[in-house]
Amino acid sequence: MTQLQQATVDEFRTHLRGDVLLPDAEGYDDSRQIWNAMIDRKPALIARCTSAEDVVESVNFARTHNLLVAIRGGGHNIAGNAVCDDGIMIDLSGMKNVQVDAKGHRATVEPGATLGDFDAAAQTHGLATPLGINSTTGVAGLTLGGGFGWLSRKYGMTVDNLLSADVVTADGRQVHASPTENSDLFWGLRGGGGNFGVVTQFEFQLHPVGPDVLSGLIVFPFDQARSVLRKFAHFTLAMPDELNVWMVTRKAPPLPFLAEQFHGKEMVALALCYVGSPSSGEALIEPLRKFGTPIGEHVGVQPYTAWQQAFDPLLTKGARNYWKSHNFAQLSDGAIDVIVEYAAKLPSPQCEIFIGTVGGQTGRVAPEAMAYANRDANYVMNVHGRWESPSEDAGGIEWARGFFAKAQPFASDGAYINFLTQDETDRIAFAYGPTFKRLVEIKKKYDPTNLFRMNQNIKPS
Repeated sequence: MTQLQQATVDEFRTHLRGDVLLPDAEGYDDSRQIWNAMIDRKPALIARCTSAEDVVESVNFARTHNLLVAIRGGGHNIAGNAVCDDGIMIDLSGMKNVQVDAKGHRATVEPGATLGDFDAAAQTHGLATPLGINSTTGVAGLTLGGGFGWLSRKYGMTVDNLLSADVVTADGRQVHASPTENSDLFWGLRGGGGNFGVVTQFEFQLHPVGPDVLSGLIVFPFDQARSVLRKFAHFTLAMPDELNVWMVTRKAPPLPFLAEQFHGKEMVALALCYVGSPSSGEALIEPLRKFGTPIGEHVGVQPYTAWQQAFDPLLTKGARNYWKSHNFAQLSDGAIDVIVEYAAKLPSPQCEIFIGTVGGQTGRVAPEAMAYANRDANYVMNVHGRWESPSEDAGGIEWARGFFAKAQPFASDGAYINFLTQDETDRIAFAYGPTFKRLVEIKKKYDPTNLFRMNQNIKPS
């Protein structure tokens, strides 16, 4: 820890429009606590920024005083890189402005905005861009790691829809990154995480979506899991881009459309979203109901913003979370067997295994077009360990790692960087694959001293 004199902190405070919180300040503990309760770190100070100029002051202060830097947007990242011990947390969570140009189908978004903030503003005009599936996720972290969700088969990854970004670099400069300005930095930002600077504004392409979409859940009993998954694997490779179907297996929460006898029992659910005309979607989803004998269904036309929030109750802040993830080009029988085996021995009622289906437009972009290169991935699997007590850590982590290891022979190359935990630094080069070497060169140029290293770090060497 670099020892800071009170006078030094006081001077820094005079240059910041936002607040500077020390460990004894009111609000400090609330600011340092993030989504994953496994992360319990205490920065020496927290700079709560309100503008790009505040970010410049904070970056310059950190560099001058040789402080470890953590950047907080939504604070949702599984690895907990939004907070550090003993250094400075640059807290962007108050910068939440979203401006929509409805005529131009563009949106500018500040780095503290959540998916819920973005969706609400864009859907006022019947527009959206591909994001994640949990409205409390931060736009910034999701985007910088790639980003995918219900709209990705139709409109691509989140980074495929990033048009430009304003960035504060390690030397304190404010630069604009786009295909025509600082294009190497723009290339790296689209999937390279927070390695190259602090983004203070994103510009996105928007698309007509909804505002109502056909969406919902079809739930099957666990004894039909293997058959349902095989049919899911076959169906999802041939479905139209407008339709997306994901799979989740877990113990059933007390959903009102499920009979009480199924609550707390293992189940398999298909989650679907169709972004075309709902009447056209009905015929397309009918085969899903024949994958087995459903024990419950809740499918209908609802606002896109409501569907984006549907899983929020299962992903609330404050639980202990540990993830492992693989990409798959296809779901082989071997992979399905491993999923069924480990879903039968969930260590906690909150644990789940989900398969996010991508493909479609996400696979039509050249792997070298940007930092995110995993264009052969048709599925992203997340082994989501989640529980309440530290006493459950060992068993839950062992389960997740066991699953990961046994599923590895069936996985494809690369990994989704946003799903890597803090103990997976050995997978970073593998995750990026063919773009990693160029990312190292960009890191050398924009952050040669590795000031921004609280991330899935690309070292400048």
